[in-house]
Amino acid sequence: MSGHECCENPPNYLSGGGGGAGHVQQLGGFNCYLSGPVDSTQAVILVSDVFDKVAEAGFYVVVPDFLRGDPRIPNDEKPLEVWIIDHGPDQGFEDAKPVIEALKSKGVTKIGAAGFCWGAKVVMELAKYAYIQAAVQLHPSFVAVDDMHAVKVPISILGAEIDRRSPPELVKQFEMALNAKPEVDAFVKIFPGVTHGWSVRYDDEDELAVKSAEESHQDMLGWFEKHLK
Repeated sequence: MSGHECCENPPNYLSGGGGGAGHVQQLGGFNCYLSGPVDSTQAVILVSDVFDKVAEAGFYVVVPDFLRGDPRIPNDEKPLEVWIIDHGPDQGFEDAKPVIEALKSKGVTKIGAAGFCWGAKVVMELAKYAYIQAAVQLHPSFVAVDDMHAVKVPISILGAEIDRRSPPELVKQFEMALNAKPEVDAFVKIFPGVTHGWSVRYDDEDELAVKSAEESHQDMLGWFEKHLK
């Protein structure tokens, strides 16, 4: 289950990692952060963090508010076990469908999705039913080995060496399950010395953390460029 690591040390979106280039607009019935060329036929849905780096690569980027204005924040008085009842990944999966249809109505022909922590399970479900053409999971939560057996689209899994939710042993099991499906292109990587949430929640003063986060962003972009363009 997702925990406090994904709520700590949020990146400064106004310097480097994102921010400033996009806008918020209704799409598929949800407030969405939109960025990138509006005439692009390739789109990437991020669940649920903002990176304008993806837009700079030529993708139309969509970040829906699947949490409906009620994100999990540090020191929240509401226990995580209570919060998650109204914010399950299964609901995120259902919410993603109208957003995907709205993108298709705009002329988008190829859609990728990247899920961070909680969002990885949402992307997992989209990949199992081929609602998208490429998937990336970063420090996933709620994902199981059985999910891998049902994947139908190219998938990249980027894990952390220090992660109670998806420890390296589990990520390696993901890799073994995917290797048994040669018809599905897959890439699995474990980043050394980083913790759960490292790709989006890191200390800007920590050189290793910044380098690892940037490397994960490049891996994500490379996967989408390979399978969507």
